[in-house]
Amino acid sequence: MSGPQLGLAISVFLACAVEAVEALTIVLAVGITRSWRWSLTGVAAATAALAVIVAALGPALDSIPINALRVLVGALLLVFGLQWLRKAVLRASGLKAQRDEAKAFVAETDAARAAAAAGPGFDGYAFTIAFKGVLLEGLEVAFIVLTFGANQRDIGLAAVAAGAAIAVVVATGVAVRAPLARVPENAMKFSVGVMLTSFGVFWGTEGAGGSWPGGDAALLVIVPGVLLVSLVLVRWLRRTPLQAAVGRSA
Repeated sequence: MSGPQLGLAISVFLACAVEAVEALTIVLAVGITRSWRWSLTGVAAATAALAVIVAALGPALDSIPINALRVLVGALLLVFGLQWLRKAVLRASGLKAQRDEAKAFVAETDAARAAAAAGPGFDGYAFTIAFKGVLLEGLEVAFIVLTFGANQRDIGLAAVAAGAAIAVVVATGVAVRAPLARVPENAMKFSVGVMLTSFGVFWGTEGAGGSWPGGDAALLVIVPGVLLVSLVLVRWLRRTPLQAAVGRSA
């Protein structure tokens, strides 16, 4: 497996694992509180919709010339990667609250209990919330799979990595029947943000006609470089509020 393929597999696995944890929290909340039958029906419907989207967009992306595709994919990865990285940096520096799956689970269960009670038949609330949660989180998974896979002309590898991540999260959730609160979500998002940003820079430059010294080996410099800049930002942001507080006291 080449360096870009390994990076693809790792990035897709981590990104999909994060999204799967968030979707699992929603499904568990409505399943336990309302109806497992209609919650799982919503999951199945969302999965079918995502399969149609991937099946429709995959061949279309394969038909785009490789350089144009790399510019497009590079730009999209930079947008998503920098968004993930920004949130992860703010959380790591203490300027944004860490996501707590246990609290998210409690909020979802409270909302489910507060909703109108379902009759003996169809539970529209459980179906809709499960469908929406899986579809929204799944769309990000589909985006990662399609962009990484199409650029490397290996959607199959990206799909396998995504499937493995989802399988691990679902199996763990079924085993513990509780939100995965101990998953180091921010560390995973930090890693994915670094990877997406790095690949966005790499592929966008190549698609625009540029070349990297050493070819794919340049990623061994780009990824640590983006990571180093991000860690410096975290350290700087941690100190900035303290310096501001000292200045106000003085």
